[in-house]
Amino acid sequence: MSDAAPWRRPAHDGPDSPYEGLPTADESREYRTLTYEVDDRVARITFDRPEHGNAITPDTPVDLAHAVERADLDPRVHVIVLSGRGKGFCGGYDLGAFAEQAIPNHDPSKTWDPMVDYAMMSRFTKGYASLLHANKPTVAKIHGFCVAGGTDIALHCDQLVIAADAKIGYPPTRVWGVPSAGLWAHRLGDQRAKRLLLTGDCLSGREAEEWGLAIEAPEPDELDERTEVLVGRIAAMPINQLMMVKLALNSALLAQGVQNSQMISTVFDGISRHTREGYSFAGRATEVGFKQAVAERDGPPYDDFGPSTNKGPAR
Repeated sequence: MSDAAPWRRPAHDGPDSPYEGLPTADESREYRTLTYEVDDRVARITFDRPEHGNAITPDTPVDLAHAVERADLDPRVHVIVLSGRGKGFCGGYDLGAFAEQAIPNHDPSKTWDPMVDYAMMSRFTKGYASLLHANKPTVAKIHGFCVAGGTDIALHCDQLVIAADAKIGYPPTRVWGVPSAGLWAHRLGDQRAKRLLLTGDCLSGREAEEWGLAIEAPEPDELDERTEVLVGRIAAMPINQLMMVKLALNSALLAQGVQNSQMISTVFDGISRHTREGYSFAGRATEVGFKQAVAERDGPPYDDFGPSTNKGPAR
């Protein structure tokens, strides 16, 4: 780093480094659902189940929280970038595991304990929330699709950069789901959050930027470049400056009641899977497979199965 800007020297270098003697990151951990690497002040966490659309499993929040903590403890890292391999960022929960087969506490013929459900689902949310509560800035780079539980993860990031043609939203509000992260109103405001969640409609990446959900929506072939420009500018800042700015701004966000929103939303998410309609959807997924059940969920009058972001006839 240039002598003209000594404040940009690596935080861990020199005899006056405040990191001397502090705990260091665990370099030995291997993950089941993602990869982790550090490259020039940037920690890169990449979902790595491309053959399953990077769908969420019980390992996902545990892996994610560990990787974020690993980056937080590493004085080489100034910013954390989250992305996904394959065709999209994250397609939500692995319904092959959660909808097609019996899981504990989800048998319609037996008593449902909502607190067992809450204990399970809140742990997923706590893992995702590590991105919001990390000391260092987090940036989500979204391509292809970020839907359902994928948004529970991405909306915890400090900045979203999304390809203009990507799809983002929470279609499971149509049946069998409420976004447990509880962040939509905090990110978009009341009216726009309700516009999406009262219909299950999705936004394109371009619309997400227009609505203020994403900071930028470049064309797909420019997504990597534009993300790197943003990340490079963040990484040039001293770690302590980044931490102070993030903590100060997070204090305003958290004062809005994010934790209460998450608690209430997580409880309602559990309830939504134990209604007559929720049992009907799960039964249909068991009968014909979750892909067909989702296709039926997103059929008329919505007609937005797959990459479509149809929101009804144009004005």
